[in-house]
Amino acid sequence: MTRLSTAVRGLATTIAALLTATAAAAPARAEPEPKAPRDFVALNSVDPTIIQEIRYVTPHNFVGEPIDGYRQPLCILTRPAAKALHTAQTKLLRRDYSLKVYDCYRPQRAVDHFVRWAKDLDDQRMKTEFYPNVDKTRLFADGYIAEKSGHSRGSTVDLTIVKLPARPTRPYHPGQPLTPCFAPQDQRFPDNSLDMGTGYDCFDTLSHTLDPRIQGEQRANRLLLKNTLEELGFVNLAEEWWHYTFKPEAHPDTYFDFPVSRRSLHGHR
Repeated sequence: MTRLSTAVRGLATTIAALLTATAAAAPARAEPEPKAPRDFVALNSVDPTIIQEIRYVTPHNFVGEPIDGYRQPLCILTRPAAKALHTAQTKLLRRDYSLKVYDCYRPQRAVDHFVRWAKDLDDQRMKTEFYPNVDKTRLFADGYIAEKSGHSRGSTVDLTIVKLPARPTRPYHPGQPLTPCFAPQDQRFPDNSLDMGTGYDCFDTLSHTLDPRIQGEQRANRLLLKNTLEELGFVNLAEEWWHYTFKPEAHPDTYFDFPVSRRSLHGHR
């Protein structure tokens, strides 16, 4: 072998070693976050007057911590569902009421977070408020937690009604004393909504929309919400007075997992 060919081979070996080292040192490229389909919109772009109190971006929920996938306190829905809420809001505003949404589109990773929490029987930190009469071992069997949620399809919303002008409500501070979600309204955690007989996400049969124990003003308030929304194509989940799905659903068989963030929507970066 000539001296020249030996030198060329040595140079090639050196270059190959450098390329291998560079490739090993390069960080793995992160997978891009999934994006929402084009028919998903931010509710406030369709109706900025609807009040938003997105609970799962805060620790004030049955888990007791912000939920995976909630990057911003934002209601995202399919456009037909958002437009129907706008029509409902227009009707309620004439009576000095406003809708208030607690949750809208919910990514699958958030549902997975709920499932992990439900299986951790030692985590009971929010029991006193959200499921005081339900043993945590029963959450799946009783239907309070499931591995799939209609919210992930984008046309389901959790909401209530607020009397205008809306009163401010104090924030929740982790570790503060808790009160059962079915206690009288003046004893429950403060919420500026109409008295619906229980708080939001109350794991109890009293949350059933037409539970016969809920009467008087509380029943009238539930029926105001129900009648207003059902006239516009929403269907109530009988076990939860706050839970409504706009029909027909734009994506009846798809469970999405893009984050709750403006960046998930087309036209936003």
